Amino acid sequence: MGFELFCMTLIALFVGMAICFNGYRWFVILLPIFGFMFGFGLGLDTMQSLFGAGFFGTVTGWVVGFIVALIFAILSYLFYFIGVALMGGSLGYAVGIGFMGLIGLNPGILTWIVGMTLGVIFAIATIALNLQKWVIVASTAFGGAGVIVGTFLMAFGVIPASAFGSGAVKAAVADSWLWLLGFLVLGVLGLASQLFTGRNYQIEAYENRVNF
Repeated sequence: MGFELFCMTLIALFVGMAICFNGYRWFVILLPIFGFMFGFGLGLDTMQSLFGAGFFGTVTGWVVGFIVALIFAILSYLFYFIGVALMGGSLGYAVGIGFMGLIGLNPGILTWIVGMTLGVIFAIATIALNLQKWVIVASTAFGGAGVIVGTFLMAFGVIPASAFGSGAVKAAVADSWLWLLGFLVLGVLGLASQLFTGRNYQIEAYENRVNF
């Protein structure tokens, strides 16, 4: 392992552990970052689901993904509840995509529709049922777990450094069920840790950060 890769691994592990075990306290800072990441992934998935993973779908997906990511990041920064709704939507989308993958369906228009449907349901339920804290804790715990697992996958050569952060959990499942087990254990431990340490802590929501 080269020095640059070693430094990248240490930084990624530190960030992953911080998000996994203390993401709720960092959430306001992380909110625009999560919005950007979800927007980029959603835009890319949408274009590839509609047009396939060929050159047009991939290149256009990168452009659309960046535009959607920028919009989501700005909205998440300016409006707290939009950011939280997007967080809930990202969780629902991931559950839908993951479920379709578990039953053996490859990414495509049907998988995208299921993911989007659950994403909308989760986003609405997060705000309507006042589930913000639960959604934030679950998303950061398992999101951080994904970063940690992805870091080890990169360090052990399962995925290249250039693919870090994209489909790490899918790569873990494809390589060995032990990686998936590690991801689930880390996610549950992060969830329990955040609920325990943050039981008396409440994020101070902001209405907006811009005056009209």
